[in-house]
Amino acid sequence: MKCQRMCIACRNKTDKDKLIRIVNVDGQAKIDENQKYNARGIYICNNIECIKKLLKMKNITKVIKNDIKAESLKRLLIEMEDM
Repeated sequence: MKCQRMCIACRNKTDKDKLIRIVNVDGQAKIDENQKYNARGIYICNNIECIKKLLKMKNITKVIKNDIKAESLKRLLIEMEDM
């Protein structure tokens, strides 16, 4: 059985290799493409609906529960939305 993680936006569990992992690198939110950063991360589904849902959350810093700055995360999500 593969490792499963929960999307922080929709709360669905799926295989972690199907999710996008976002980590804090020197105070900035970065996509951990290889899932190798030695840092706490958050996982989000690779779809526009979950990205938009996370962007709409008012208390995003409470939800993510780690050192990623809310503004940095919002900037990254907006970039992902435009892809």
